[in-house]
Amino acid sequence: MKSTTLLERIRRLFASDAGEHLDSISDALLKGTLREPARPMSDQELARAIREFRSVPVSDWTLAKLSRRLAEASVPRDG
Repeated sequence: MKSTTLLERIRRLFASDAGEHLDSISDALLKGTLREPARPMSDQELARAIREFRSVPVSDWTLAKLSRRLAEASVPRDG
């Protein structure tokens, strides 16, 4: 899968919230200044990255955003 295709899928997950950040990644991929890693991440590196990610506290902004999305998802839609 091309990196731009992958980035487009990620963009859809985050809607417009991460647009500017994803645009900068996309530009770097297209210009060749950001490259895919030469080798895949090892299991140990992935486990360490997940532990580091999970150890960071969740921000109030993130919790509020998730709460709004869950509330919107629970409202029945006509259709």
